[in-house]
Amino acid sequence: MYKSNINLNLYKNFYEVAKSGSITKAAENSYISQSAISKSIKKLESELNVQLFYRETNGVRLTDKGKELLYFVEKSYNNLLIAERNMIEEENLERGKLSIGMPSNVGAFFLFDKIIDFHKKYPNIEITIITGGTAKLLGLLDTHQVDFVIDTSPINVLGGMKKRKLDEVEYSFAVKKDTKICDINKNYTLKDISGYPLILPIPGTDNRKRLDELFKKNKVELKNVLNIHTSEIILSFIKKDLGVGYIIKNLLDDECVPLNIKGLPKSEIDIVYIEDFLTTVPKKFIEMYAL
Repeated sequence: MYKSNINLNLYKNFYEVAKSGSITKAAENSYISQSAISKSIKKLESELNVQLFYRETNGVRLTDKGKELLYFVEKSYNNLLIAERNMIEEENLERGKLSIGMPSNVGAFFLFDKIIDFHKKYPNIEITIITGGTAKLLGLLDTHQVDFVIDTSPINVLGGMKKRKLDEVEYSFAVKKDTKICDINKNYTLKDISGYPLILPIPGTDNRKRLDELFKKNKVELKNVLNIHTSEIILSFIKKDLGVGYIIKNLLDDECVPLNIKGLPKSEIDIVYIEDFLTTVPKKFIEMYAL
């Protein structure tokens, strides 16, 4: 039978050491002695009958079991933060927090205006934006470190997560406005495009997979390709006239023009969240902007 008298202080000290990677730093952050922290970790390891850390000269490193425990402890810690927020966030949104996870390219063309609008309406709400790849952001959502994730579809959501549409965007092939590569007034096919230097998202990303399927369907073979990780760098390469870039149309500015090509994919902008863990502020944001 599992005991019910869990010593939360042991897990608190474990969490501090795991996040800081050092018993010394954990002791400083907790305002208790290093020996007390060390004893606490040893006691928890003894009670669980597992080794949680590797002791190294410059600190500590989590074992596989330690990483497994950290996942649950971190999730529980963030659950408590959400419970606290539920207690203090008011229906009139006079105080509260909003934490949003999104790739930087989505924020550049989609979220910026909505954040400004929301902040003007509710200036006392503290807003935090965390950027990163989709997998990382969904991991943060799963452990309740962000309130929701905004990204382009398709998004392979984890269990318990819900998804709603916020908007729709178009992809385009684009070039520098005064490009020497091609004629911007001409109508192009995918086969025509394949004859130019191409600046594409890296293979394996969702938007690249959809594009590769389109090339395959039209029996087009790619040759001269630069594979780029972020939309910002793709845009930068387009402006340097290094090739024809594949990018979300909304990201183009006055220095770039989309080429006339029919049948390119469109994509949804989706918001992903865990409904049971939404507090007043993120609920209001979704209510205001989700379709």
